[in-house]
Amino acid sequence: MQLNTKLVIIMISLLIIAMLTLFILNQYTQNELVHEIQESSTEVSKAIQLSVEDLTSETDNDTSRLTDYLKEAKDKGITEINIISNEGEIISSSDPAKVGKRRDIKKMEKGLKAVHQGKGSPLSSQRPYDLVVPVIVGDEQLGFVQVNLLLDNIRIIQHANFVKRLVATCMIFMLGIILTIFLARRYTSPIHRLAEGVKKVSAGDLSVTFPVESRDEIGELAESFNEMVEKLRERENLEKRLNEAEHLSKVGQLASGIAHEIRNPLNYISLALDHLKTELLPVSGERRGDLETLTEKMKEEVRRVNYMVLNFMNYGRPLKLRIAPFSYQGLIDRSLTLLKDRLDEQNIGVVTEFAPDLPPMEADQELLRNCIVNFITNASQSMPDGGTITLGAVFDGDAGAFLLTFADQGEGIPAEELDKIFQPYFTTKEVGIGLGLAITERIIKEHGGTIAVTSEQGAGTVFTVTVPMKTKGQGLHNSRNAGNALA
Repeated sequence: MQLNTKLVIIMISLLIIAMLTLFILNQYTQNELVHEIQESSTEVSKAIQLSVEDLTSETDNDTSRLTDYLKEAKDKGITEINIISNEGEIISSSDPAKVGKRRDIKKMEKGLKAVHQGKGSPLSSQRPYDLVVPVIVGDEQLGFVQVNLLLDNIRIIQHANFVKRLVATCMIFMLGIILTIFLARRYTSPIHRLAEGVKKVSAGDLSVTFPVESRDEIGELAESFNEMVEKLRERENLEKRLNEAEHLSKVGQLASGIAHEIRNPLNYISLALDHLKTELLPVSGERRGDLETLTEKMKEEVRRVNYMVLNFMNYGRPLKLRIAPFSYQGLIDRSLTLLKDRLDEQNIGVVTEFAPDLPPMEADQELLRNCIVNFITNASQSMPDGGTITLGAVFDGDAGAFLLTFADQGEGIPAEELDKIFQPYFTTKEVGIGLGLAITERIIKEHGGTIAVTSEQGAGTVFTVTVPMKTKGQGLHNSRNAGNALA
């Protein structure tokens, strides 16, 4: 329902309620006025009847009858009854003190007339009326009957009716105000939340979503806002992919340029060191041990630099997966063979915890071996005083994926750096260029898998990798295997 419709319905409802309320109050007041007038007329008729009986009576007028009757009639507004002769003398009265006094017949107006109260009258807050009725028997007028009335009951009823109508009108308007405030808050509160969301989006937070709670203008605005944020997310992802592609292209161009400049000297140095070990060490005598240690360290440094260059080259190179079935246990064994000497030097042990019924894995085993080497290398670098690396592997049949874990007992990763470790060129080590985990994440994602990390400083780090049973959309490629260059 639209906001305009709701406002129209509220206004029409308030109008109907007001009309019904005022109609009911008016009908009730009219009935009460009619009843009061009927009772007052009855009492006036009784007063006139008594006065006529006293006037036509042949005996002496008895004022006690009028006095006794007035006690009962005061509740209906009758304050005084006088019987006046044709000469203007009060011959009987409910007030015995007025008997014998005279009234000016010429100034007396027959019928009902309001009487002006004198200053200081105790009834100044009331409005008295005089009812003068001539008494005629046959063709002869015997006198007059004067009845003093206070019609305050009717005035009180009318005033009460006015107060009731005023109160009812105020209550209806109060109801209208409450409904308007409720409706305003119902609409302004989502608008305020939406404004806060817009501020967050403008600040760069694209995780904001606005719940669609209605189908009115606010709901349409929320849907439009969510669509806008979704398009901004898509645009941001597209920009990231474009920037990454541009960056990879530049890195690839740079890598191809430096490969020939660096790898050829490294190969020459490595061959020269092998020649030195073969030709010079046997004739070195007592210095053989020192020279052998020195050449081994130089060979290790050459291998490290060569490994860094290869990582740098392969990060900017498009990956082409060559999927084939293989044993994950066998891949681990081949990877540990390459790293055995380094792990033994650092006094690091490796423990495997594999499920006994682990099926063959289908992936690019050379690229996956590179990931395993990166995980173990990072783990060993975080344990300078030695420790244990635990490798786990299970197969989740329901998800159709392998769950691989790599846990160490190292120094751990600070919480503020966990979301940065997969970024290119981010490293906390004195050596390295920060591409190992970035390449690892890229390889895992190319296989359709995921990678997660948990770490506690002083307790160690755990990398969890999921690899689907079969990599979707990939097959055997006849092109050169990029994984060979990563080995």
